[in-house]
Amino acid sequence: MKRNMWLPFIGLFIGVILGIVINVPVADFLLPFVAVGLLVCIDTLVGGLRAHLEKAFDEQTFFIGFVFNLLLALTLAFLGAQLGVDLYLAAVIPLGIRLFKNVASIRKKVLKK
Repeated sequence: MKRNMWLPFIGLFIGVILGIVINVPVADFLLPFVAVGLLVCIDTLVGGLRAHLEKAFDEQTFFIGFVFNLLLALTLAFLGAQLGVDLYLAAVIPLGIRLFKNVASIRKKVLKK
């Protein structure tokens, strides 16, 4: 793997360890936002890994995709919270589907080697 490709995984690892050690309580009304944010992060990392395995990884695309997906998903979650509707599901469902597709693609590529 390229050296820069490891940076997001190192950041994720450090974030998970800090989250476990610090154990910051999250208010109930923020839970949909945190869930959507985590899903976007995991989806972006898995998509970046798939792109790397396909030798198509581009750092700029990785970063822009992450920021755009995060802003869109959080905007949907915010609008849904304002309207009293679970609109965050409009982001969670496609991200979840894409996550499973990317994992399946990674699994196929790894098993071929």
